[in-house]
Amino acid sequence: MNYRVMIKRRFPALGSMLRRHPKLMSLALKAESVLLILKMRRQNKLLGLNKTGASLNIHETELLKKAKEAGFFDYNWYCQNQNKVFQGEQHAFRDYLNKSRFSGVSPSPAFNNLNYLKQNLDVYHQGLSPLAHYLVTGKDEGRVVQSFNSKWHPSDEIQAQVDKALLSKQKIAVCLHIFYEDFIDYYASCLESFPVAVDLFISVSNGTFNAGITSKLAALPTVNSVVVKEVPNRGRNFGPMLVEFGQELLNYDLFCHLHSKKSLYSGRQQTQWADYLGEYLLNDKQVVAEAICYMASQPDCGVYYPSSFCMMPDWVNHWLKNKPFRERYFQEWGIQSDKDFDIYPVGGMFWAKPKALHQLLQKKYSYEDFPSEPLPNDGSELHALERCIGLLAEANGYSQLFYYPELGRFTADKSFIFSNYVNSAEEVFYKLLPFNIISFDVFDTLVRRSYHVPDYAKLKLGQHLAKQGVVDTPQVFVTARNEAEFNIRKSKKFQGDVSITEVYQQLATDLNLSDAEAKEFSELEFAYDLEMIESKDEMVDILNNLILQGKDIYIISDTYYTEHQIVLMLRKAGVTNGYKLFVSSELGMRKDNGTMWSYIKDKVSGKGAFVHVGDNVVADAQIPGDFGLANLHILNPADKWQAAGWSNPLAGSDQLDEDLILKWGPLISQFGRYPYLGE
Repeated sequence: MNYRVMIKRRFPALGSMLRRHPKLMSLALKAESVLLILKMRRQNKLLGLNKTGASLNIHETELLKKAKEAGFFDYNWYCQNQNKVFQGEQHAFRDYLNKSRFSGVSPSPAFNNLNYLKQNLDVYHQGLSPLAHYLVTGKDEGRVVQSFNSKWHPSDEIQAQVDKALLSKQKIAVCLHIFYEDFIDYYASCLESFPVAVDLFISVSNGTFNAGITSKLAALPTVNSVVVKEVPNRGRNFGPMLVEFGQELLNYDLFCHLHSKKSLYSGRQQTQWADYLGEYLLNDKQVVAEAICYMASQPDCGVYYPSSFCMMPDWVNHWLKNKPFRERYFQEWGIQSDKDFDIYPVGGMFWAKPKALHQLLQKKYSYEDFPSEPLPNDGSELHALERCIGLLAEANGYSQLFYYPELGRFTADKSFIFSNYVNSAEEVFYKLLPFNIISFDVFDTLVRRSYHVPDYAKLKLGQHLAKQGVVDTPQVFVTARNEAEFNIRKSKKFQGDVSITEVYQQLATDLNLSDAEAKEFSELEFAYDLEMIESKDEMVDILNNLILQGKDIYIISDTYYTEHQIVLMLRKAGVTNGYKLFVSSELGMRKDNGTMWSYIKDKVSGKGAFVHVGDNVVADAQIPGDFGLANLHILNPADKWQAAGWSNPLAGSDQLDEDLILKWGPLISQFGRYPYLGE
């Protein structure tokens, strides 16, 4: 139970008083934290958990009995849904208890495992099995259970079979980067009964790990040989693999790349992401054997990895801040892609045929080829390299294979990267309803442009000015106008923001315009843009319904337009009152550089739960998340167009091709009116 919710429901006057007094609210939050820690300790004791929260063996038989009585474990359904044959009911239940802590596997049609994890993050952070938690304490606490309903189904149905004869012929390397010593035991347990013999290539952060590797890994009957290298803390997991072992890996049919990974948050080390990747790349013998056999039997299959970790943000497959760093790899390897969302092995762990990645592996590297620590959480050459693995294999003519644990299926269908964007407008409304303060972005969130392309208003103004002889061509004007804006930002050392007035004052100097002409043209640009503004109906309805619910509504925009101009656009879209507006050009703070979020965080501190809704993955999701602010990312029209499987016809220089704008712009805009899939 969330104690703030309990107080709000049972003692509304007390809750109101706490929200009005930040110091009292701070003390209440500290008290809540202590109570949560004590509660989780009691739960661990009741569940018979070890320190990692991973073991439920003490109560396994009793839990299975309770689960069956409640209709929450269906042995036949679980076998069928996971495409596996188990030794018996107890074995299947044990399989579920283990995987349920870190993946979307569900025990029956009556219990949605992933939904329980996402709605009860305290359960996830403690590494508990959702069903075990619900049966022992969750039901009495009033936790909600929903039936299983997968939001995504693959368009294909790959049947991977284990061929022991084919398996035995494979020359396989497993490349491990061990930064945390306790992962030696984990890898040993995975390899103890591995379906094929392997050669191990191990890089370690500390030479003292060698004794454990020799006694626990080298002695395994499934291990042919072990090579260990002590390496510097540079290049993360890719640097050691490429510097020490890259060219050697070219001698193998297949190799697996894994590294020890922990996330340090919520007061304890989180290994669920590593557990997830380790499970479906090394530990689940049937899944791994089937993947190896499929790759061996399919000459064009070059890379395998499980679908993105289910507890990652919806936008994890976006390029985010890494676009500038990818150009080096794109040019070197001949990769072409204009997509903002791309599929890749999130976490940098995968199986591959060395031939599929030969350009990466055959090059001789030194550690100086990689950026030094500390690295940012995102936005570096290594984050870009991770995202290029699958693209490189495809550029070399190979396909990718994925495993989707929720359905126990192998697939080549990449559309699972958008599976979390399947939502109805009603679901979105109820996701936002628990929050006290909800903020919304403007463009492509509440309003859309009828022709989709943001620069079309500038192009139309350019056409007008070309007819008057002010500029040679409309495209020349758009370039000059955008360069004027950039030069102002540069003169301000990219601090604060610029206004449309400043842009046209600069343009007056560049194009030898009078002040009156500059003012007239700036107003014309806005008029052309306003004419094209249309409502994103469902999102506007959600906002207005939240206002009726008494929520505090903020509207936040990074824009050169004035506050008055944004108000006019919002009114045209049906957003008339009941909100507070924050415009970057007037406040001198922007979302995309974090200054606006620092301001907003201080503003909402102690006033209740806050969430932001927007379409820009970096400015509206990743950066506010870095500030600890909850957010709900929605698809902009171009991203939704891609999610439907279509190429963007208005990318690059084609954005200013008016014939294409008139043909495709209205289609993309209308298709993206509702920013989710499945409406």
